Amino acid sequence: MNQYITIKEASTILGVTKLTLRNWDKSGKLLAHRHPFNNYRVYKLEDIDKVLEMIENDIFIVKKKKDELRKLAVKHLEEE
Repeated sequence: MNQYITIKEASTILGVTKLTLRNWDKSGKLLAHRHPFNNYRVYKLEDIDKVLEMIENDIFIVKKKKDELRKLAVKHLEEE
């Protein structure tokens, strides 16, 4: 039987924000399912376990756009 948890519980377990989980859902990094009555996002515990394993093994890489990296680099240089 599949066990599901709420987006709040998933964000706590993974140590990320609920917005990050929504973005991962949109980008296909972590599939969210929908509760049949209220249509809220819910996550399978087995999927959360897989993501945790990927994070622990440095496999789960969050890609940044070139422009975002460039802005971070420029901001860092301005602070010096």
